[in-house]
Amino acid sequence: MAMPEEEQVYVLADTTPQCVFRARGITKVYRMGEVEVHALRGVDLDLFQGEFVVMLGPSGSGKSTLLNILGGLDVPSAGTVQYRDRDLSSAGERALTEYRRFHVGFVFQFYNLIPSLTARENVALVTEIARDPMTPEDALAVVGLADRMDHFPAQLSGGQQQRVAIARAIAKRPDVLLCDEPTGALDITTGVVVLEAIERVNRELGTTTCVITHNAAISRMSDRVVNIADGRIASIDDNPAKIAPKELQW
Repeated sequence: MAMPEEEQVYVLADTTPQCVFRARGITKVYRMGEVEVHALRGVDLDLFQGEFVVMLGPSGSGKSTLLNILGGLDVPSAGTVQYRDRDLSSAGERALTEYRRFHVGFVFQFYNLIPSLTARENVALVTEIARDPMTPEDALAVVGLADRMDHFPAQLSGGQQQRVAIARAIAKRPDVLLCDEPTGALDITTGVVVLEAIERVNRELGTTTCVITHNAAISRMSDRVVNIADGRIASIDDNPAKIAPKELQW
């Protein structure tokens, strides 16, 4: 008599992306004397592991304020923001400093490089305080500057200086890369090179990446577009047809 075949059980893998940031009801009010400026008005937002998000909005819309709160540079007036299992909205300054140091890489519009240090030495400033850093050489190679490591900022173009700033941000292997108008001071050709470096970090290192900009063209390279207006999220749109940075036109 034939024995029954063993029943095979298949377990489907959970492909739901992990939530990295969960913001609920985020409000930010700045008081200037007797005047109150409402920068954010009840923002709800989730950001997920490994995604590339563009936050789009005009100057004064609140996008930089939101990015600063996600990065632990500022705290909300009301609402909650969680990074994985950490409550950033109630964290003290010491906890926020530790969070920024070990988990977040920042890239700003202006490069903030030290003029008297080479590209390698500028990146080494971060690797010396990180837990498990890349070498400065490896970080600079990721952004395509392996042949410019010993150049000083004055010997580099604007785009090259911005790529040094990106290398400095990623050298500590951050979970999150937050970029505030990273191409704002650059022409389109140079800006595309910088965006290619940011996209490579997201794709190859799996770093959750958020770029804020007023340039709508950049949103075409993202996974999702968060449109911000007057301190509120106007819409969140998936982008099913991402394009490469070199295909962008603005």
